Amino acid sequence: MPFDKEVYGNKVKSVTKYLWFNTKNKIEIIHLTDEVMNFVKESNIIDGYVLVSAMHLTASVYINDYESGLMEDIKEWLEKLAPENYPYKHHRTGEVNGHAHLKNLLMHHQVIVPITNGQLDLGPWQEIFYAEFDGQRRKRVILKAFGIVKE
Repeated sequence: MPFDKEVYGNKVKSVTKYLWFNTKNKIEIIHLTDEVMNFVKESNIIDGYVLVSAMHLTASVYINDYESGLMEDIKEWLEKLAPENYPYKHHRTGEVNGHAHLKNLLMHHQVIVPITNGQLDLGPWQEIFYAEFDGQRRKRVILKAFGIVKE
């Protein structure tokens, strides 16, 4: 079976960057694609992967269409599945963010995106988002790219 592409190089590189957020709203969706694209471009990695991961259990990173109606649908869908004002057993600990932990489980906390020819290799309409479910405090996302650099 032939490959679509083969890349050879003798230099492999790993780079890391942290993005910090302090959202105005408790639940908020932030578009990250441009920031991740710039990170990949600055890394000089031409073939590899970039990990985008929320470093908190009450937030998520996901890939979907950048359309405002869909983003509102996602928020409404998550609220139906994990309503904020439900008596979660987690709240017995003094925390009141049980809904945010469950929303994280539904949306996941990270994505891995291929890098091809020095660019994010996303499909049509695919964009990267950070979803905050327990905001109004400082949170972070890690970007970690790994791959072959230009010779």
